Formats: sequence, structure tokens, C-alpha cells
Amino acid sequence: MAIYVYESIPESDGAPVRTYEFKQSMNDAAYTKHPETGEPIRRVVTGSIGIMTGSKGGSSTPSGGGHSCGSHCGCG
Repeated sequence: MAIYVYESIPESDGAPVRTYEFKQSMNDAAYTKHPETGEPIRRVVTGSIGIMTGSKGGSSTPSGGGHSCGSHCGCG
């Protein structure tokens, strides 16, 4: 089971956006309404862990950047 972040869809300008976390199977469809209140919601795409990849003749680097700090800051 994964935990997904959702946010409310404001019905008017200036209305607050509320966030929710729901535990769902990766095979479950994304919610479009809060399961208890029926409020319209949408799934929020959040960051993930970097995945190390490599190929012949290439180097392995984190997917978020090329330096040990994980950014393109020029430190390495």
C-alpha cells in the first residue's frame, strides 16, 4: 500500500486548499472525491527518490542532478 497526497479543489477564488493523505493500492484509481465528505479532490504529484542508472561507457548519477549534493550547483 502506498500513501498518496490529495488536495481539495477550491470552488471559488480565495477558498482554502486542504491537503489529505490516503493509503491506497497502486492499482486503485485516483480519488476524484473525498471518500467521506464527497468534496472534489485531486491527486498531487510529489517528488520521489532518485534512481541510480548506468550504461556501458557511461557513469551512474542520481536522477536529480550530477553532483554528490544532488544539484547542479557546481560543487563537484
